[in-house]
Amino acid sequence: MADIRLFISTTEKQADVILGHMTDAFEDEGYAIATMEIDEKNDIWEASLYLLLDEEEEMQPRFAELIEAHMPGTDIQREVIPDIDWIAKSLEGLSPVRAGRFIVHGSHDRDKVKENDLSIEIDAGQAFGTGHHGTTAGCLEVIDRIVRARRVTNVLDLGTGSGVLAIAVRKLKHVPVLATDIDPIATRVAADNVRRNGIVTGIRTITAAGFHSPAFDTYGPFDLIIANILARPLISMAPQLANHLAPAGSVILSGILASQRWKVLSAYNAQHLRHVRTIWRNGWVTIHLDRA
Repeated sequence: MADIRLFISTTEKQADVILGHMTDAFEDEGYAIATMEIDEKNDIWEASLYLLLDEEEEMQPRFAELIEAHMPGTDIQREVIPDIDWIAKSLEGLSPVRAGRFIVHGSHDRDKVKENDLSIEIDAGQAFGTGHHGTTAGCLEVIDRIVRARRVTNVLDLGTGSGVLAIAVRKLKHVPVLATDIDPIATRVAADNVRRNGIVTGIRTITAAGFHSPAFDTYGPFDLIIANILARPLISMAPQLANHLAPAGSVILSGILASQRWKVLSAYNAQHLRHVRTIWRNGWVTIHLDRA
């Protein structure tokens, strides 16, 4: 059944306001909501409610009523999200990737796994995270270092995509992992990949926008938070992320261009997080910070 989204176009400030109202109205019922930047120069953002097609008849009037109450006269748009394996072609011919003790591979490359490898099998899917991108590989390397070097008991993978980083943590150590994403398709893909990798318990996949879900209070605080997203949302959510970090906890941030590194570090230094190391891969950086 096709997924759809109902959305409005607005400004960043208005998108933030309407996100709060959407959270109050819909998120406790399990609906995914999100805001995203469309045009930075012209300050154009979208605020979206994600639905299954058979939920539209019930939910469209509720969404319209909420928008009219807080942003009168705003047009509501509709998009069908096609069921397309958009990563499939990009994965054709890609070889397994090694990062730390991990090897990330497709099912067709199981014979490449060596005796002491920590194998993560990710086939073509509809979510980001196959190990081939510099951000994912960088996160895997830092995860390996942190889990070997310090006590980790409760982990958050924010923006989980394919679930590869949550799976990596669980393969290293049997600790609970909360894996969240704003995209319900990604959440389903992550859950499928968790099962594909033989993990029966320990990873909980949840659709959640930012830190607006009650799940973060329910399952936190976390002594390791991994967020492989983009620099701008990482900067904006720095206070919330720090609030959900346990004392003496560690943070792994990625999805950051090298040119954006100092802005991200500044935002997290302001939350009393101390820079430990930066890994550079193909113009992207992965940053490891600890609670100061």
